Formats: sequence, C-alpha cells, structure tokens
Amino acid sequence: MTELVDATLAELQRNSIPELGAVILAVAYLLLAVRQNITCWYAAFLSSAIFLFVFWRVDLFMESGLQVYYLVMAVYGWWSWRHGSAAKQSLPVSTWPVRYHLLALTFIAVVTWISAQLLAETHQRLAYLDSFTTWSAILTTYMVARKILENWIYWLVIDAASIYLYLDRELYFTALLFGIYIIIIFFGFRAWLRDYGAANTQHTRL
Repeated sequence: MTELVDATLAELQRNSIPELGAVILAVAYLLLAVRQNITCWYAAFLSSAIFLFVFWRVDLFMESGLQVYYLVMAVYGWWSWRHGSAAKQSLPVSTWPVRYHLLALTFIAVVTWISAQLLAETHQRLAYLDSFTTWSAILTTYMVARKILENWIYWLVIDAASIYLYLDRELYFTALLFGIYIIIIFFGFRAWLRDYGAANTQHTRL
C-alpha cells in the first residue's frame, strides 16, 4: 500500500507539478495579452517550454510540436509588438478581410486532414482533434502576434475543443486552464475591439 502511494505521488510530481507551473504562466500570458502588455511573451515562452515536456509524456505529439512553434512565436510576438508597424510605433489592433479568413479555414482543414492521416500510423488517440487544435493554434498565434482582432473568436473554438482533448489525457490542470481561457477570451475581445474602434475613430478625424 505504501509503495502504491509513493508511486502515485511520484507520478503527480512528474506530471501535475510541471503542468501547474505551465498553467500559471499561461494564465499570466493571456491576462497580459488582453492588456496588450508586451511582457506577455516572456510568460508565453516559459509556459511553452514546460508544456513541451508535459505533452510529450502523454503522447500528444502534435501538441508537443506546437510548443516549439510557440517558443519561436513568443520571440516573434515580442519583436512584432515592439517594432512591427511601418511607422516604428506600437503595433495597432487590426482586422482581416473575409477572404483571409476563408483562406485560413481552408488551410486548417487541409493540414488537419494530412496530419491526422500521418498520425494514424502511430498509437495516438484523437488524431484529428489533436491535429485540428494544433494547426488552428499555429495560425491563431500568428494572428495574436500581428494583433488581428478576430484571433479571439478563433481561440474560442480552439480552446473549447482542447478541453476535451486534455481531459482524455487526464491533464486536468490544463483542461481547467482552457476553461479559464474561454472566460478571459470575452474580456480580451472586448478590450481589443475598444482599442480598434478608438484607433479608427482617431484616424477618421485626422
């Protein structure tokens, strides 16, 4: 009995404690992103580094690869928010035309199908869902780095799908994180929409 308890505690330390640390950093990232605070990218980098380890251990291979992308995008996002506008000023919130969204959705559908077919050769469960959340997040993280307003709508769908994926892998802290994300998304969209409207009103007056 004692050996079973010790083994269980060891497993919790190996998975849940790093996962909890990554979750706390991820919440910090999103709260800072809502405020368009550039330090959000530091939290994003650290959180992604930890999640890379956590997801690999539970055979979420696409999610593990996604964390590598997140590490790169944390660096790019920091640079873009600081230097990304043509006038060398802070990057403003903008929107995409409908054709961009159609291209984005087509891209997600195609690469999701291709990735899921490749993962069919492995022992991974929910290959289509893992592929969908991964490729959608890749595109949407780029939208965040460029301050595209509609990124919040994309995240709403991605995060809802991700909750089921993480519950299936018994990553309960991470599932809770994405539940918190869904709540924060509404505040983020409203805050960015307000800034977008204010910037356009000022531009119209000029």
